[in-house]
Amino acid sequence: MKSLHHCPAPAKLNLFLHVVGRRADGYHLLQSVFQLIDRADTLDFDLRDDGRIQRINDVPGVPAEQDLVVRALHRLAEAFQTRHGRAVPGIDVRLDKILPMGGGLGGGSSDAATALMAANHLWQCGFSDAELMAIGLPLGADIPFFLYGETAFVEGIGEAMQPVDGPDCWYVVIEPGVSVPTPAIFTAPDLTRDTKPVRIADFPEAHKLSAYGKNDLQAVAARLFPAVGEAIEWLGRYGAARMTGSGACVFCALPGEAQADQVLRQVPDSWKSWKAKSLARHPMKKLLQNSML
Repeated sequence: MKSLHHCPAPAKLNLFLHVVGRRADGYHLLQSVFQLIDRADTLDFDLRDDGRIQRINDVPGVPAEQDLVVRALHRLAEAFQTRHGRAVPGIDVRLDKILPMGGGLGGGSSDAATALMAANHLWQCGFSDAELMAIGLPLGADIPFFLYGETAFVEGIGEAMQPVDGPDCWYVVIEPGVSVPTPAIFTAPDLTRDTKPVRIADFPEAHKLSAYGKNDLQAVAARLFPAVGEAIEWLGRYGAARMTGSGACVFCALPGEAQADQVLRQVPDSWKSWKAKSLARHPMKKLLQNSML
């Protein structure tokens, strides 16, 4: 096996996002349910024989040396060298990016997680999911979730996960046309940081599409970026609309594809919008299983 092509890096939605405290080092303590959806970036990987790790295409706004994909692969290569006592063969990566930056969908973290899964396979590293999570976590708190690969109740700074049943539904997602920098949200003085913790058992049955909890970051994002609040208000006509992550994307759950299509036809042309199906499991898991047959 010398290549893996059309590797998906799916987006996630935060079905709710509570800030329940803050650690002494400044990191915020969160509770959320992370839901995978079938809207995804796509990556292609080809082995090299000279040890080089490189992204071979341009991605607007993301210099290769700053790309989480490249940085994650270098960390994996270092771990490989430590374990096996030799260098990796190297790898070329092509990234077809459709998920917006600063959208709260976890796109960069998902790209990095897919790269770790693919290179772990192609380089025959032999690292477990838990070991890959430890490699990825310093680069982004969402990376372990994408490696975990299923709907999860998430706590801490994003590293503590338990499986949970998510809704089997479709989502309409609006991109309000702004990029929300996460630090601007978490450093805002008016951010709610003391929401009462909930239990995983409090999360409603998977078939219920009514919104549970809230997104504590939403009010700050809507104040700093009014387009976010406008999208929430508009989409709220069709269901329980809210922002995902630290923004800027806004979503609403709908029971079927036909209902999602109906809403999409009404979205103003000034916003980019799309539909996505909920995913119970990361599609890379199946792809890697099939490649080993």
